[in-house]
Amino acid sequence: MAFFAGLVDAVAGGGGLIQVPALFAAYPNVPPATLLSTNKLAAVGGTLNAARKFLRHVSLPWAIVLPAVVAGFVGSLLGANALSNFPAEPLRKALPFVLLFLLLYTWYQPSLGETHAPRGISRHQQFKAVLLGLTIGFYDGFFGPGTGSFLLFGFVRFFGFDFLHASAATKLVNVATNLAAILMLASLGQINWPLGIAMMIANIAGSQFGSRLAIQHGSAFVRKVFLVIVSLLILKSAWNAYFLN
Repeated sequence: MAFFAGLVDAVAGGGGLIQVPALFAAYPNVPPATLLSTNKLAAVGGTLNAARKFLRHVSLPWAIVLPAVVAGFVGSLLGANALSNFPAEPLRKALPFVLLFLLLYTWYQPSLGETHAPRGISRHQQFKAVLLGLTIGFYDGFFGPGTGSFLLFGFVRFFGFDFLHASAATKLVNVATNLAAILMLASLGQINWPLGIAMMIANIAGSQFGSRLAIQHGSAFVRKVFLVIVSLLILKSAWNAYFLN
């Protein structure tokens, strides 16, 4: 499952949709915090590998991407720290509706993310990048599901990236948010290191295939996979929030 999660995540995000349920099914008696932190460890290797492959084929506006990466790291640390002080239940209930908005907006804007036309670098654009990184980074550290989809949509909608370039930028921010969460959770002793590292190797192998598919088939392919992944995330998050006791 870690292999398939790496493949899917490299294209359009959403690998957690595969990897997290597999962990919970295989280790029903292990504390959820340990499983979720082990998932982060497993995912970070594949995400980093996918980012490396993307960057060999696409050029990113670093003045936009780097502020989002740094802010994502800080936001994730803050989110992971807030996890023990605030309930995640309101986010869990709202998530299906937020994802549905992303799905409908993308579906009814067929030209969205079709061409790569990043807007000019300005202080305003950099501020938006910091805001995107902080917001989604905090969400990832605090809760997590759908983080890659939110980042992908953000880079397409607010910065004029096509889906391929947005996927590359998403991987970089996601590496930062995962690393921040791993550092925070590792300090609490909540990671199964042997299992996480074994899954990371499989995740990296899957990301090799996924990133190759995305690069070969381009933005139209990434957009289709994005729509499928978001649809599945809507169903799963709605089931977890409203039907699963």
